[in-house]
Amino acid sequence: MFSSVWSFIKRHKRKFIFTGVVVGGVYVLGKYAQKKMGEFQENEATEYIAQARRQFHFESNQRTCNMTVLSMLPSLKEAVVNQLNSESLTALLKAKPANKLEIWEDLKIISFTRTVVAVYSTCMLVVLLRVQLNVIGGYLYLDNSAGKNTNPLAPPEVQQQYLSSIQHLLGDGRMDTHTHTLRQAPTPPPPPPHTHTLIGVSLKQSLSLLELEQQLSWIRAEVEAGSERPMSWYMLADAEDALADQACGLTENDLATIRLLNETRDMLDSPDFNTVLNATLNRGFSRLLDNLAEFFRPPPGDSASSFAPDSLSAVSLPLAKIIPIVNGQINYICSETPSHFVQDLLMNDQVKEFAANVYETFSAPHELQK
Repeated sequence: MFSSVWSFIKRHKRKFIFTGVVVGGVYVLGKYAQKKMGEFQENEATEYIAQARRQFHFESNQRTCNMTVLSMLPSLKEAVVNQLNSESLTALLKAKPANKLEIWEDLKIISFTRTVVAVYSTCMLVVLLRVQLNVIGGYLYLDNSAGKNTNPLAPPEVQQQYLSSIQHLLGDGRMDTHTHTLRQAPTPPPPPPHTHTLIGVSLKQSLSLLELEQQLSWIRAEVEAGSERPMSWYMLADAEDALADQACGLTENDLATIRLLNETRDMLDSPDFNTVLNATLNRGFSRLLDNLAEFFRPPPGDSASSFAPDSLSAVSLPLAKIIPIVNGQINYICSETPSHFVQDLLMNDQVKEFAANVYETFSAPHELQK
């Protein structure tokens, strides 16, 4: 029996060899595929964990941005009020001076100017801090991911120098120049007879909310069309000027700060950023008008409320009554407690999307190669 089996094997030797090769190959390929599948699953899990960690870090960074904006608003408000002090004019009016009409005219211009300045400055603060903190956040993520305890991309000294550049929005001539630019807006060359400008409006003349909106729109158009500088000039100093007072030469950290400032200025001058800033300004002025509308609501039972409750021209107020309302808007715009105005700016979808793009750029590993 053994000989017959052996004879069978000898007669079909090639088939057995072929079958053995096939089975062995399938086994090896199976093991190889199993190994690769395990590596793939491990890489997928690692990538998922990295993405989750990155997303968590990004969301945490956005909360930091929001809290930083709120903490900066009192300083912003103080800077605006110092430049446009209407309280001194109000105190003079209470003394019933002989030049009462002249003081009222000054109060009219200052009230509108400081409200418009407050809107511009708050919008700029929101978008600038969103950019800067996401630049820093991206670098910190890379440092943490690489375990960089030595030679980090953004050491604390660089972070401090870089983020302190926000002071250029509040001082160093930026606020002075911005205020001066806006104060010129209500005093253009003589307009055509059919055009009414704020400077020519009598204190006794009544304005509807729609007419007030037109005045604000005209001021904004004049400011943005007549400015000789880009909006980024008001938000960020030139990198060379930022550390110009370094008496002992530029250190490695100083050079890193200058690089960050230059990269940030490039972003601020980009069309995408200008689109985001414009959308933020649109939302800011819209929110301002929403708040002003509360003062133009007709009283219950009034004929205007029964015939045209939603009309922007249903109620008109004398300019003398509108001035104190406009003058007090800075307390609403620059409120350190979350208000609808600030919340709308912080939650603006275009701002959030741009922030995500900035974070994505500066937290990508390829930045390490630059």
